[in-house]
Amino acid sequence: MSTDIKLSNAQIAWRAAQDIQDGAYVNLGIGFPEMVAKFQPEGRQAIFHTENGVLNFGEAPAAGTEDWDLINAGKKAITLRPGAAFFHHADSFAMVRGGHLDVAILGAYQVAQNGDLANWSTGAGGVPAVGGAMDLVHGAKRVAVITEHVTKKGEPKLLSACTLPLTGVGCVTRVYTSLAVIDIEGGHFVLREKLPSITFDDLQALTGAPLHTDGDVADLIVPEL
Repeated sequence: MSTDIKLSNAQIAWRAAQDIQDGAYVNLGIGFPEMVAKFQPEGRQAIFHTENGVLNFGEAPAAGTEDWDLINAGKKAITLRPGAAFFHHADSFAMVRGGHLDVAILGAYQVAQNGDLANWSTGAGGVPAVGGAMDLVHGAKRVAVITEHVTKKGEPKLLSACTLPLTGVGCVTRVYTSLAVIDIEGGHFVLREKLPSITFDDLQALTGAPLHTDGDVADLIVPEL
């Protein structure tokens, strides 16, 4: 079926941001996941961590006001919030590996129904290393993925088993896609929310493993962004 009716990247990021608790320590993956920081719910503020050694950074500065000594792991300019801290790269990874992050939100090429994640590539156009992803997926208390539901070729990104090199095994607990919100429980995809405009059967046809339900499936409603 066509996937013309789907959430934009900004809308996926907005939905993921709604599940971040006030005061949570959060690492956002390079690229698309960085958008999550724009959509903190009113009255809540996460404390953002970046692998290159900054804690409690803020929004991107206005164009022309960047201080290029202040960047995140994706080499994008950042601002600092009151109480922000700088630290050595090794200390930053000690935070990750020591279980001090509440949430890591990453992008994905593939997610398997048992929670396996494949999100790196050294192929043409790929980042020339895996970066901190392997540490993040096993160090953070909760790992979520934001992604399109299918590839540009229309192939499922949610699969019974990943076919690409793994970033982590059994690490993902929730996936926010352009069509649905899906938990991973007991080795299965459990559908929690879906766009009202898509039927369960149509969603299943775009998913490479069985979708399970546990009670009512809520409508996935997001603002226009």
